[in-house]
Amino acid sequence: MKASKEDEFLATIDRHKKIIYKVVNSYCRNKEDRNDLEQEIIIQLWNSFDKYNPEYKYSTWMYRIALNVAISFYRIEKKWSAKNDFYNEELIFSVSDDNEYDPELDLNIKRLHGFIHDLNELNKALMLLYLEDKSYDEMAEILGITKTNVATKISRLKLRLKQEFQKNTN
Repeated sequence: MKASKEDEFLATIDRHKKIIYKVVNSYCRNKEDRNDLEQEIIIQLWNSFDKYNPEYKYSTWMYRIALNVAISFYRIEKKWSAKNDFYNEELIFSVSDDNEYDPELDLNIKRLHGFIHDLNELNKALMLLYLEDKSYDEMAEILGITKTNVATKISRLKLRLKQEFQKNTN
């Protein structure tokens, strides 16, 4: 008996849910925004499920959709934050699945969070994929840029990160 489309979709989401968590935690400042973005990503994945091309890995397909949705969400949220007086300076990158900020994080991890927080949308996506140990080919495929462009941008990001850490330790 063949599984229904809904069952297949839910199983796919369950197998790759860490992708959604990582993207959501990388792009959102607070729990409500993370929940909203998570739902929007799942909706867009569902809307695109029939268009999935089996030539690609599910993880590549999911990253591409999740990052596109997150970048759009981030731009809207950034505009909204700029128009309001209050601004919650909470870490936006979490390594735990429970989406809660851990105040005991190592100082270097906090610095990395700050560095990632200050990046533009594309560089933030590159850092997320780089920290996931994705190959340059996979990053290029997910982000729709060339492998050479990925390599150049990653090299520049590493240099900036190294300079940032050196500056903060002196």
